[in-house]
Amino acid sequence: MSNTLWGGRFTESTDEFVQAFTASVTFDQRMAQQDINCSRAHARMLGHVGVLSEQDVNDILSGLAAISAEIEAGEFPWSVALEDVHMNIEAELTRRIGDAGKRLHTGRSRNDQVATDIRLYVRDAIDLVCSQAKRLQTGMLTLAEAHADVIMPGFTHLQTAQPVTFGHHVMAWFEMIKRDVDRFNDCAKRVDVMPLGAAALAGTPYPIDREFSREQLGFNAVTANSLDAVSDRDFAIEFCAAAAITMTHLSRMAEELVLWSCAQFDFIELPDRFCTGSSIMPQKKNPDVPELVRGKTGRVNGHLVSLLTLMKSQPLAYNKDNQEDKEPLFDTVDTLHDSLCAFADMIPAIIPKPENMYMAAKKGFATATDLADYLVRKGLPFREAHEVVGNAVRFGVEQQRDLSEMTIEELQGFHSTITDDVFDVLTLEGSVASRSHVGGTAPAQVRQAIATARAELERTG
Repeated sequence: MSNTLWGGRFTESTDEFVQAFTASVTFDQRMAQQDINCSRAHARMLGHVGVLSEQDVNDILSGLAAISAEIEAGEFPWSVALEDVHMNIEAELTRRIGDAGKRLHTGRSRNDQVATDIRLYVRDAIDLVCSQAKRLQTGMLTLAEAHADVIMPGFTHLQTAQPVTFGHHVMAWFEMIKRDVDRFNDCAKRVDVMPLGAAALAGTPYPIDREFSREQLGFNAVTANSLDAVSDRDFAIEFCAAAAITMTHLSRMAEELVLWSCAQFDFIELPDRFCTGSSIMPQKKNPDVPELVRGKTGRVNGHLVSLLTLMKSQPLAYNKDNQEDKEPLFDTVDTLHDSLCAFADMIPAIIPKPENMYMAAKKGFATATDLADYLVRKGLPFREAHEVVGNAVRFGVEQQRDLSEMTIEELQGFHSTITDDVFDVLTLEGSVASRSHVGGTAPAQVRQAIATARAELERTG
């Protein structure tokens, strides 16, 4: 038989194509260390409850240590004939230590084994992703603090709306990533539950100690139902959902970086190391890093849909369909991690162009709302003030002049309550300074938000 670990019931070898088609070792070998850790905990537990002898446990642990070292060194002989990472390691362990290796699988199944391995993998992935996300957040704080006073146009519908500070805009990005980290930390609570001990689907008649295994693997709890434990991948779906949201946030930032770095905006410059040139147009400096991250968002969204579709029609308990959970999950982890890493390197290196931002903020009547608020403070109902300012803006469009460039006589022509103090609110500086409340764009509030955020990052590590 081609597979001596389960071939007893079969009378012929697996078809060569079927063997390759059903094998997963080419991609699930990346869970090798999680699988070895799972086996170590299981072996110690079996020794703890008296199912394995002390000698067997020692032989198993010694053999697994040697195999782990070979895998780390890239010297382990993976075999497609042995299907997956679990059977490759078990077969090699048995070849090295004999019958003790065969006894390792007592009281467990590949079903609870792989479910445990994947949870260990996702748990590690969350730590890795959050580490890069926090590095990105630190870079955002550095950029925002250095440019807390820089004035730029704020947009809605990509039309000039109101002036904001560049630091305030960067802190909006920070808040997005902060929520993303919170989502991953919340996802980790549901990942951190151990399936080991559920066996194939119904549990095991051996006197296992699941709490002992849980402590060995550092899980917070054990699964409460063996059928559910081996068959659901909602924790992987949840991870991919959080990843898709994070990539969507990165994509929105990327879109702004692409726009801001083009000649028509010219708000920022991206360092050369994050850009490429054109093979035909020598003047080009293409923002490839943000563009590629923007594109990879669709890839991660696709993986989320793939996992949702994978699970939608599966009856309890485990089905071979679930072999298809790993490649979308693994690629999501890689794509998200690399995208965060790229942004963490790039964001603090952005070179803003304050003069260009300021001049852009002077276009589009960015302080029109400030004039309306000024009239409200003079006693006008807001809707009346809105109409008055609309008339002033129409005049400005016709004259090609901003509100701040009109004379006091011209402004008074729209309403008699306007006096010289109106120019205090029509300046860009006056507009941003007036929004001095928690969450506002005033430079003082931006600096306070940065200080609060930095303290929180330091507290959470």
